[in-house]
Amino acid sequence: MAVRPAPAPDDLWSMEGAIRRRGFSAIAGADEAGRGACAGPLVAAACVLPPGRRGRVPGLADSKLLTPASRERVYAEIVDRAVAWSVIAIPVPDLDERGMHVTNIEALRRAVSVLDPGPHYVLTDGFPVSGLVQPTLAVWKGDRVAACVAAASVLAKVTRDRIMLDLHERFPEYGFDVHKGYITDVHSAALDRHGPCSEHRMRFVNVARASALRATRAPRLSGGGGMHDDGAVSTQPTDFPVLVGGVEQ
Repeated sequence: MAVRPAPAPDDLWSMEGAIRRRGFSAIAGADEAGRGACAGPLVAAACVLPPGRRGRVPGLADSKLLTPASRERVYAEIVDRAVAWSVIAIPVPDLDERGMHVTNIEALRRAVSVLDPGPHYVLTDGFPVSGLVQPTLAVWKGDRVAACVAAASVLAKVTRDRIMLDLHERFPEYGFDVHKGYITDVHSAALDRHGPCSEHRMRFVNVARASALRATRAPRLSGGGGMHDDGAVSTQPTDFPVLVGGVEQ
């Protein structure tokens, strides 16, 4: 199977340059993090980088190609240089209620719509996003070929990783600090051992299976009265902030 080479550094900015030459000066990129995870929120981000040298963020690349330390450095540069940026976190109850694809598109749309100033053109990673007032283009592997999409991928990934580190403090038995809620052998073993917590997505087969397994192990009630509390975690939704240019909304 042929491996597509990573783009040369200048290639990351060529798509935006071509769009600007057509008269669209402010170009937003939108991307998400956590769509394939079975725990934790979905995080979507949008970003408009300035034209010229200031928009050439040092070290910028698809977030998946960067080390955690590099992502943090690039994140700080993006926040400092961006014309506008936003991050939207969708909590697990909403993902379970409405489904991943619907909430993913809504999150991307919302991330773009709250940008201030608003963009003239929007590039999205992979999925077309309907309902935007601007012309849009869904770009296959956009986070590897368009700088603004790569910037959005870094904003989303760093934000979500920070959330998962906070969730690890609440639920240390699952190892969220290591796998960030994605399906790994360690995560699957913890799920089977402890059952899911309120940050697990019940639409995932492995989570539903672990929940059913946990139910079979639950102690039976005796005497027909009273409620047995075996320490189950709260199922109340987690409130995550919406960040627009670093200001909590």
